[in-house]
Amino acid sequence: MNQLEMRAVYAQTLIELAEKDDRIVLLEADLMKASGTPVFMNRFPERTFNVGVAEANMIGVAAGLSAGGKIPFADTFGCFASRRAYDQFFISANYARLNVKLTGTDPGISAAYNGGTHMPFEDMGIMRNIPELVVFEPGDPVSLKALVIRCALHQGCTYMRLHRKQAEKIYTDNESFELGKGKVLKDGNDVTLIAVGVIAVAEALKAGKILARNGISAAVIDMHTVKPLDTELVLEYAKKTGAILTCENHQIINGLGSAVAETLSENYPVVMKRAGIYDEFGEVGTQEYLQKRFGMTAKNYVVNVEKLLKKKK
Repeated sequence: MNQLEMRAVYAQTLIELAEKDDRIVLLEADLMKASGTPVFMNRFPERTFNVGVAEANMIGVAAGLSAGGKIPFADTFGCFASRRAYDQFFISANYARLNVKLTGTDPGISAAYNGGTHMPFEDMGIMRNIPELVVFEPGDPVSLKALVIRCALHQGCTYMRLHRKQAEKIYTDNESFELGKGKVLKDGNDVTLIAVGVIAVAEALKAGKILARNGISAAVIDMHTVKPLDTELVLEYAKKTGAILTCENHQIINGLGSAVAETLSENYPVVMKRAGIYDEFGEVGTQEYLQKRFGMTAKNYVVNVEKLLKKKK
């Protein structure tokens, strides 16, 4: 089976972790069905806490549990996890050097029919500002499971963007992952596409195939961890290909593109372009419509690469 529901993989991974470690606990803000975690509550009712529609309080409770030696995973929509509970997460969890694992679901356009109010285009940028925080976004079900396990083992706070719906498997089940280390999905010599998240990674891979048919050798990298960024890999491929296109389901301001641009400008400047949301709010629509509306398609990535290569020459 090539497609799996991401939230189901997330919940099952938490169950497997909790069966081995009684410190694992789950907190929800009245969105358990959306997060796919009722199965965790059924398995571990005494380790599940639904605080209701009170996201900031959820972070405070998670911080208290962490201070008491637990490893709390706290879930809610990405718009609420970032915009609504930011101060509590910054101060009560991160500044206090605790161990809270915050998950923001439905990143970017994957919020679809919930529309612009629920469409976090800025959450990754907000979280990048927190010192020492690990910020990551799995690109498929296999990387999701592996990175959640890594997240649980990591001592310190994390923020994960979780695409909760169906996603195509791009990795084999035995693939290994590390937080802060990108994965080369396709090698190339002319240009590098650096992508993050289910939608952007899948479309970048499609773009790589189209470019290959057009005689362009494109490398594709899944940069699942935006902070800390795998600067060694970015610089390696900047030197190898001389052109970088970043692809993300997020504002180009302070997201993956900004992180890559900061690295290149200070170490090895090459021609680059950021493909993502250009300083706009979200809107209601199907994912297919929204991908076209905001240029999050293989076709648009190919157009951007062609422009980049003209600059490179």
